[in-house]
Amino acid sequence: MVRLKQLWSSIMVLAIVVIGAGAVPITYLESAVAKGAVCLDGSAPAYHFDKGSGSGVNNWIVHMEGGGWCTDIATCVKRKTTMKGSSKFMNKDFGFSGILGGKQSTNPDFYNWNRIKVRYCDGSSFTGDIEAVDPTNKLFFRGARVWRAVIDDLMAKGMNNAQNAILSGCSAGALAAILHCDQFKSILPTTAKVKCVSDAGFFIHGKDISGGSYIESYYSKVVSTHGSAKSLPASCTSSMKPELCFFPQYVVKTMQTPLFVINAAFDSWQIKNVLAPTSVDKRKEWKDCKLDLKKCTAAQLQTVQEYRDQMLAALAPVRATTTRGLFLDSCHAHCQGGSAATWSGAQGPQVGNTKMAKAVGDWFYERSTFQNIDCPSLNCNPTCPAVSTED
Repeated sequence: MVRLKQLWSSIMVLAIVVIGAGAVPITYLESAVAKGAVCLDGSAPAYHFDKGSGSGVNNWIVHMEGGGWCTDIATCVKRKTTMKGSSKFMNKDFGFSGILGGKQSTNPDFYNWNRIKVRYCDGSSFTGDIEAVDPTNKLFFRGARVWRAVIDDLMAKGMNNAQNAILSGCSAGALAAILHCDQFKSILPTTAKVKCVSDAGFFIHGKDISGGSYIESYYSKVVSTHGSAKSLPASCTSSMKPELCFFPQYVVKTMQTPLFVINAAFDSWQIKNVLAPTSVDKRKEWKDCKLDLKKCTAAQLQTVQEYRDQMLAALAPVRATTTRGLFLDSCHAHCQGGSAATWSGAQGPQVGNTKMAKAVGDWFYERSTFQNIDCPSLNCNPTCPAVSTED
């Protein structure tokens, strides 16, 4: 009974949060199915659309959901029976907040824009495109087609008249925003101001605790399984192996469209999966540490600190031009722009005495440039949330 009461309390709190954030109903893009633009299980792609008003009626922000990747048949089969692989399992309403928030008080620059959250159900950061469907597993690898079908649908619903537009995302969706950024700009009117925002999508080509690069082999499997190579930016794949073009540090070098990067130097997902992936932690020495940095030894904390150095090196192309923006805090977090609290709230992280909502808004409207790197050590910034944020 006590557990039931606790569960009910949790459900009520979640409901209040969603309602307070402004629940937006789901749109199933059934017309995309005939084009083969489908989720892993063959179901229709989906998005949530809150229409713009007033001065924002011709402004658009297309935000792509995150949620990791599937690397092979087994992990994709498992994924297709969840909302990350099928629109059949997606929640029908989604609360918009943070960068998608509809309140002027918490999202002053974008609150009245057309705001869209694209649901993520392909497992490839919207890059997969394989025509054949194996009858035994019935998996559809069509992420790139899903992305294009959604964009085409939004163009037909008024984005073809866009004056301002942002392609953004969180985590795997933020990586998708980087990978599709130049293509997004090429589709929109030439007169439109088009920029991209990555929130926790700057996954680095980093060394892990064994000295190797587990994440490179991981991304290589994603690219191979989903047939992603032809959907990755040609400006990168023309000179590098396709799997390396899953790393923003190589893609950004030749990107033409302005990009703003929001990231934690001590990104909680990257520490768990790039620095100390389970498969290379043979003795399980990092098992507790990577989940709770308070449980790390002094030597492990030094290794975590050195990961920041890898991050800074990878961010060099972002810092190379002031048309790109950077908000790099020293928090232990992942995806920070999705809630009003961290996006613009009184307790949200600040870098250079600036909250991310103001930093991104000033950069987009060119009121000022913004490239700020936080103090150098873990927990040095008192405005970081006490608990890490995850997608």
